[in-house]
Amino acid sequence: MFLASWIWGTAVILCCVSWFLLGRRRRRQGEPPLENGFLPYLGCALEFGANPLEFLKEKQKKHGHIFTCHVAGKYIHFLTDPFSYHALMRQGKHLDWKKFHFATSAKAFGHGSIDPAEGNTTENFHQTFIRTLQGNALDALIEAMMENLQYVMLQSRAPKLQSNTWVTEGLYTFCCQVMFESGFLTLFGKELNSNNDKNLSSKQETERAHILNALENFKEFDKIFPALVAGLPIHLFKSAHSAREKLGEALLHKNLLKRDNLSELVTLRMFLNDTLSTFDDMEKAKTHVAVLWASQANTIPATFWTLFYLLKSPEAMRAATKEVQSVLESAEESISLDGKHISLNRKQLDNMPILDSIIKEAMRLSSASMTFRVAKEDFTLHLENDFYNIRKDDVVALYPQLLHFDPEIYADPLTFKYDRFLNEKGEEKTDFFRNGRKLKYYYMPFGTGIAKCPGRLFAVHEIKQFLALVFSYFEMELVDSNVKCPSLDQSRAGLGILQPSNDIDFRYRLKCL
Repeated sequence: MFLASWIWGTAVILCCVSWFLLGRRRRRQGEPPLENGFLPYLGCALEFGANPLEFLKEKQKKHGHIFTCHVAGKYIHFLTDPFSYHALMRQGKHLDWKKFHFATSAKAFGHGSIDPAEGNTTENFHQTFIRTLQGNALDALIEAMMENLQYVMLQSRAPKLQSNTWVTEGLYTFCCQVMFESGFLTLFGKELNSNNDKNLSSKQETERAHILNALENFKEFDKIFPALVAGLPIHLFKSAHSAREKLGEALLHKNLLKRDNLSELVTLRMFLNDTLSTFDDMEKAKTHVAVLWASQANTIPATFWTLFYLLKSPEAMRAATKEVQSVLESAEESISLDGKHISLNRKQLDNMPILDSIIKEAMRLSSASMTFRVAKEDFTLHLENDFYNIRKDDVVALYPQLLHFDPEIYADPLTFKYDRFLNEKGEEKTDFFRNGRKLKYYYMPFGTGIAKCPGRLFAVHEIKQFLALVFSYFEMELVDSNVKCPSLDQSRAGLGILQPSNDIDFRYRLKCL
C-alpha cells in the first residue's frame, strides 16, 4: 500500500513539474502580462472563483488595465479600462461573440450545436430572439405577463391570502414562485382549453402543480449550472441531470401543442426547430429549456434584490409607490379584488423613471455578468493608448462589476441609492464620469454590443409590472427591519445577477380595498 501510494504521488509530482516546465504558457513580446496560476489546467480558476471582483482588482493593481489569466484551460485577457471597451466592440472581424455562447448552450442544456456552421440548424437564434422579444412582439408579452402576474398573485395563491391575515414567507421564495409561474404561463401558455370548463378550478390546480414541479426541477438544474459552464459533465450530478431531462420532457413539441396562448417566441422556435434543424424531439425540447432558463435565471434574483432594497428603504418605497399610483390614476385604472385586473401597457410602464432607477441600482449592486469574445485568429488589439497581440482561440473579456463598483464613477458604490440614475429633473441620468471624462459604458448588467441580451426590455418591464402589482394589492414588510443585506452568492459570478446567499423573511397581506 505504501509503495503504491509513493508511486502515485511521484507520478503526480512529475506531471506537475512537467507541466510547470513544458506546459505553462510563455508570454510573448507584445502580449498582455500573464498569470498562469500554479495548478495544471485550472490555473487561476480557484482564486478567481472564490471572489472574482477582488481577484481582478488585485491583478489590475499589479498589471494595469489589461492582463491575461489562465482559467480552466482558457487564456482570458481581462480588459478593465472602460474607455477601451469600445475597442472590443469594433473588433468583429477578429473576435467571435457566438462561439462561446453556442458551445456553452450545447454543453449545459444537452442539445446539439446550434452553430449554423456545424450543420445541425440554419436558424439565426439571435435574430429569432430580437424578433420575438422586442418591437411589436414585446407589447403582447407585456399584456400576457400583466394578466398572468395577477392570476398568480391573487388566484393561484388564494389559499394563503385570508383577509387581514399576515403571511410570512421567504422573500426570495416568494419572488421565485410568482415570477417563475407567471413567466412560464406567459411564454409556454396554459393547458386549459376553455374558460367555461366545469372542471376549471381542478384543472387550474393541476396546472399549477405541474408548473411548481417544473420550478423544483429548474432550481435543481440551476444549482449546478456554473459547474456545467466550467466544463464538468452533467452525469456527475445525477439529480440535476434527471431534473433537466424532466424539464425537456415537459417541453416536448407534442406537449406544447396541447397548450393555449403560446408566445410568439415559442411558436416561432417550434416552427424553426421543425423546419430548419436536424435535432431529434428531445434536442428540440432542450432548446426550449434553454429559453426557459434564460427567461428566469437572472430575472428572479433581480426581482428579489429590487424588492429587498425597497423594503429596506422607506424613502425609496414612498417614491416608487407614489409614482405607480400616479401612473395608475393617469391610466384611470382602479384597484379592486373583485376580479377586474389592472392593465398597464408598455408606454405607461416606460413612464416610470423612479422604478427604472431603482431597478438599475439593484442590478448594479447584484450583477456579475461577463462579456466574452473569442479570437478567430492571431491579431493585434488596439486600445485607446496601446496595443497588444492576441492569439487565436484566446478569450477577451469584460467584467462590468469592476465598473459598477468603481468609486470614481459611483460615489459610495456599495450603498443603495434609489435615485442614483435620476438627474435633477427626475429623468433618466446618462452622464457618468471617470477622471473627469464622460463614460459611454457605465451600466452593463445585460452585456453590450451585438451580444447584448435581447430579452432585457421584457425583463425590466416584468419587474416593473411585479412591483406595480405588489404595491397595489399588498401591504408588506420585513419581519426584521434591521436585517442585514445578504451577501452575494459568488458561485454564479460571470453568469449575470447573483443570488442572495440566504433568504430573508418578510410578511404580506392583502390590502383592504
